[in-house]
Amino acid sequence: MTISMQGKRGLIMGVANERSIAWGIASALREAGADLAFTYQGEQLLKRVKPLVEGIGCDIMLEADVTDDASMDAAFASLKEQWGSVDFLVHAIAYSDRAEIQGRFSDTTRANFLNSLNISCYSFIDVARRAADLMPEGGTVLTMTYQGSQKVIPFYNVMGVAKAALESATRYLANDLGPQGIRVNAISPGPMKTLAGAAVGGARRTFKHAETNSPLRHNATLSAVGGTAVWLCSDAGSSTTGEIVHVDGGYHIIGMPQPEKLPASE
Repeated sequence: MTISMQGKRGLIMGVANERSIAWGIASALREAGADLAFTYQGEQLLKRVKPLVEGIGCDIMLEADVTDDASMDAAFASLKEQWGSVDFLVHAIAYSDRAEIQGRFSDTTRANFLNSLNISCYSFIDVARRAADLMPEGGTVLTMTYQGSQKVIPFYNVMGVAKAALESATRYLANDLGPQGIRVNAISPGPMKTLAGAAVGGARRTFKHAETNSPLRHNATLSAVGGTAVWLCSDAGSSTTGEIVHVDGGYHIIGMPQPEKLPASE
């Protein structure tokens, strides 16, 4: 079955460069026929993202800072003025001070904890509420998570707690917005070679470990994550909500390394 997104419109939040998960999703949705709008934060990101957006024939770019209500008000007001409504929203935004995801989780400062939860979790609640106002006929709200939400991942620390909160928020939002015909889901890729992923300590070793120990013996690709997003945002995903969809080669089901990766017996 070929999934078409012709006639669908959506907002993509969180593109940093061509290796971003958000960009992989945007590319897949655009290839399926969707019209896309994008947000960016600051002139530096605008310079990176604008050529990508123009390259796929899109022209709506909205400045938005998820920690600033006035900025968000302006962005969504502009989107409503230009389009009136949307069919989907993709939220791929997370942040924590890089210095604080090294070392021990117990050393997390109050300021960084609150900032990480605000940007990585509350922002999703906020944009879901705003997007719902632009979805009179229903739609889809999608976010990105990671298995550090459920299991301890070295160097992930406070981001694991933030992602756990994000996954819980996904379920509560799915219940709140379901009567409006709005589906809320999260995609959980395994380790990926992205700008955000590179900020996590031990990223290369984590990527290699997951690749060689997952059932499929490979990590997620941007196209695989993008394809999953197309399904969830399309009519084909009309009965799926409140889910954490893993796109990680099956690594999340594994309880210990594959036999060939275990230390040799004495």
